Amino acid sequence: MEKQPVNGVLEDFRIEFLECWHRMPNKGFFLVLLAAWLALFHFLGNSTLGYIPTPSLLSWMHATYQPSHDAGATDDSHGRMIPFVVLGLFWWKRKQLTALPMRTWGPALLLLGLALFMHLLGYMAQQPKLSIIALFIGIYGLMGLAWGPEWLRESFFPFIMFAFCVPLGWSGVALTFPLRMLVVRIVEFICHYLLAIDILVQGTGIMDPTGRYQYEVAAACSGMRSLIATLAIAVIYAMVGFRTWWKRGVLIGAALPLAVFGNVVRMLTIVIAAEMGGQEWGANIHEGGPGGIYSLLPYIPAFGGLMFLGHLMDESPPRSAPASSVPDHP
Repeated sequence: MEKQPVNGVLEDFRIEFLECWHRMPNKGFFLVLLAAWLALFHFLGNSTLGYIPTPSLLSWMHATYQPSHDAGATDDSHGRMIPFVVLGLFWWKRKQLTALPMRTWGPALLLLGLALFMHLLGYMAQQPKLSIIALFIGIYGLMGLAWGPEWLRESFFPFIMFAFCVPLGWSGVALTFPLRMLVVRIVEFICHYLLAIDILVQGTGIMDPTGRYQYEVAAACSGMRSLIATLAIAVIYAMVGFRTWWKRGVLIGAALPLAVFGNVVRMLTIVIAAEMGGQEWGANIHEGGPGGIYSLLPYIPAFGGLMFLGHLMDESPPRSAPASSVPDHP
């Protein structure tokens, strides 16, 4: 089969986008309100004016999403990708959404009122994270105001994915430290009882008794980054691939143990490499290796585990065997 040229794909996308756009009522109404809502958070969104001296909550978010170089803080750089993920999921649901009966719906003003109240609290208490939640609740309310309750119900997913835009920063330490300790203890158990590798554990540090190597399971190694990525993929996979809520819950609930498992695999790989080649070999994997290829180690078992669970719970109907071409004889 001959592949369609890129220009043809873009033209098909443009045509379908315009068709969907023309089906949407109240577009100007929604866009004007959205612009006013974003302007509020741009000019009166952030009151902290500390490490990020800007009144714009949008600029504060952009600065917070920069890759973290602080060993104690959680890396929130994934927040920059989430809007594109949400837009992609909206496009995936475009036929279902544009087929809905759409109308202006006054009760959505309650969501806007809640969002304004939350932003006021966040602004007065200098809590930008609360204002970020208010920002997205308000946008959700604007969609309900322009297109009605059916739209809100059908767009709850993917809109809920914006929850991953709330940065954790230092507040993630309360979760990363127990994860670090859990990873260390599991690695210690496997090394001692399964691999016959002698290691010492001191807090969140792993070292060789003879001093050939030692590594600290820092916050970045706690599995928090892979946990967020695994949880996001699990939510998308569960909502897109399954309709039964208990199956969705199993996939989403599996994100934490799978992320921990993936990070255990990474740390075990570091220890085994250090056993073979000393500190330098282990550090090579710890730092990501050439092109950062080794940094993918925690994700392979985590994503593979999600795919395996999804295969076990597959809801697609079984394929019927093809009819035999040889007629049956009485």
